[in-house]
Amino acid sequence: MSDFDTMLSKVRSADGFIAALDQSGGSTPKALRLYGITEDQYSGDAEMFDKIHEMRTRIVTAKCFHGDRVLGAILFENTMDREIGGKGSAAYLWQDKNVVPFLKVDKGLAPEAAGVQLMKPMPGLDELLQRAKQKGIFGTKMRSVIKTADAAGIRQIAAQQFEIGRQILAAGLVPILEPEVDIHSPSKAEAEALLKAELRNHLGQLSPDQLLMFKLTLPETDGFYQELVDHPNVVRVVALSGGYSRDEANARLARNPGIIASFSRALTEGLTAQQSDSEFEAALDAAIASIFAASKT
Repeated sequence: MSDFDTMLSKVRSADGFIAALDQSGGSTPKALRLYGITEDQYSGDAEMFDKIHEMRTRIVTAKCFHGDRVLGAILFENTMDREIGGKGSAAYLWQDKNVVPFLKVDKGLAPEAAGVQLMKPMPGLDELLQRAKQKGIFGTKMRSVIKTADAAGIRQIAAQQFEIGRQILAAGLVPILEPEVDIHSPSKAEAEALLKAELRNHLGQLSPDQLLMFKLTLPETDGFYQELVDHPNVVRVVALSGGYSRDEANARLARNPGIIASFSRALTEGLTAQQSDSEFEAALDAAIASIFAASKT
């Protein structure tokens, strides 16, 4: 089997979760602060990205970070273009850790309109996808956000996700569509119902060989996305932590069989630059164990 087919088989059926290590641009300072590195410890974007790469390298080179519990990892473009362990980051993840590499491809969020934030335009996406494919990336991720249960806005969100998803499929990669419902939305359950109907509608227009994934907010109704989990075009449904604490995210995840985690902040919660290597390894191992257990239900 090709590497792609091996990765597809792993993502589709193996136990584990996807580590979201893709903070970029505006979210990097916050991620570094939580890790114990403040803005006065670096100057400018270049040093900031050096610091976040050191953090990510420490995570993925840890003994406990391995494909037996971590199915995949989502990288930011800057991370994909750097090296870990003397080789490209994606190659290191797959060859040394048996972890499937994904790439965040969106350029951030547009201002809110009709209760949603669409994705900003993505100039150069085809070139980025070609480069990602050459570097051994398996799939992509792109995020938009739903704030309220506005039917027209949610229709736009789904249409944009699937339109760009088709472009990614044409490049030979598996897209993760991430239409996040804000956990603080006053109409979260209603938004989820509108979203599911739109996703189902678009799935019905795919050909059998067009395979994709969803990254969704943990729903208000347990088992709400089961028909997406079971859909033949859906490789896997993964859940974002969305601002929930790790304990809350794990508890909600465990009540939704078939969905696995793709946590960012909930994964790195409690990790700091100041920890010794043994303290860091122990904290990361505990986080991985808890998220793995919740994903296995």
